[in-house]
Amino acid sequence: MISRSATRSSCDGLISIFSCYDPSYPINPPSFLINLATRWYQSFPLSSFQHLVIERFKKRDFAIPCPKLGLGRDKLKGTFKPVWLYNSSEFGLDNVTTCEVFDFSTNAWRYVLPASPYRIISFHKPVYLDGSLYWFTECEETKVLSFHLHTETFQVVSKTPFARVLGSQDVSMCILDDRLCVSEKNGSNQVIWSFDGNNKTWEILCSIDLTKTYAWLKDRGCALWPIALLDKTKLLLHGRLYTEPLIIHDLHTKSYDLSFKPTISGNFVNYCQSLFSALPN
Repeated sequence: MISRSATRSSCDGLISIFSCYDPSYPINPPSFLINLATRWYQSFPLSSFQHLVIERFKKRDFAIPCPKLGLGRDKLKGTFKPVWLYNSSEFGLDNVTTCEVFDFSTNAWRYVLPASPYRIISFHKPVYLDGSLYWFTECEETKVLSFHLHTETFQVVSKTPFARVLGSQDVSMCILDDRLCVSEKNGSNQVIWSFDGNNKTWEILCSIDLTKTYAWLKDRGCALWPIALLDKTKLLLHGRLYTEPLIIHDLHTKSYDLSFKPTISGNFVNYCQSLFSALPN
């Protein structure tokens, strides 16, 4: 059974399932890496970050940020790496951020030094693309921060096309058509930008009129989650609530269609099946 508080992320056909703390469990649940196509799975132990969160929760201190686990692939070695990046001061540490990477060859977590020179926005889930993980920075002018999984080094990729992230529900980061994309909601309009890595510029992919999706949504105050770009013309979107439907926006005709409406509540994860994903070693 998977904990209700568990969170999921995916990369190249593998899914990670993790949880910082679940009071309904007699012991703290482990994390797992799973290949749904082959039914292979492997558990891995809690990180130092998860232990810090558990200790705070045991003291009934819930006023702490809970960043999400990043999962990516070292393209040169072919190995997968779970990564925790979190702001240090919230846990009584001195440096700006702390980075932990899990090594499947030693079955242990290790620290990466130096870690990011910028604090990150904790409530956003990092995304993976082409050998790197990406986060938003917590700055006056929001930047996109990358972590190269082979060299294990950080660098700022670019400023975002919007000045600053003010709310967790209005801005998101995703991968569409193998390109890094960011999304911002302003009123009833949501704009999605695509990053051109060659000239380091942002291009508007589309503008979404959220009023045309209100008939299908329970929560009309939040932006939609971009999930995938199908056939380069149809954008698949998901509402913020777990019970919200999937919506398709045609970029050419500017139309909106209901794709799927769930009948039960639960977490969701973007997943592409692969029978050839290299197993950690």
